[in-house]
Amino acid sequence: MEFKKEIANNLNQLLEKNYDAEKGYKDAADKVQNTRMKQFLEEQAQLRYDFGHQIKSEIKAFDGEVDKGGSVKGSMHRAWMDLKSAVSSDKEENVMEEVQRGEQSAIEEYNEVINKSNLPATTKDVLTQQRDKIQQAQQSAKNWEIVS
Repeated sequence: MEFKKEIANNLNQLLEKNYDAEKGYKDAADKVQNTRMKQFLEEQAQLRYDFGHQIKSEIKAFDGEVDKGGSVKGSMHRAWMDLKSAVSSDKEENVMEEVQRGEQSAIEEYNEVINKSNLPATTKDVLTQQRDKIQQAQQSAKNWEIVS
């Protein structure tokens, strides 16, 4: 029982980070003018929404209770707050720098959960696939700076 509760708690933490990332991406997409950047940000918001549903399914598989939204701290994750600030600075290259920072934080959090030895293989696979897509988004943000 304690085993399932611990896994559900870890998954809820990732779920909250995905809620924050989704909101950060949506807020940024609403404010940028560049249509290609807006599309990228909207796609990432949708991806994080999808990740949330996958994580919710995993939590339910462990008889856990799904947190309904927002970070435990009651505000968006720090990295995603920085994204919101970058958008308001009117420098779109700053947006992609903040995306990189936010995604690096997410990658580290995913790795922390993935590397727990008690995580079932199926859950580890779901999280590894999500982490890999986050790494791709981070690389896309880096490439954006090179192209710009």
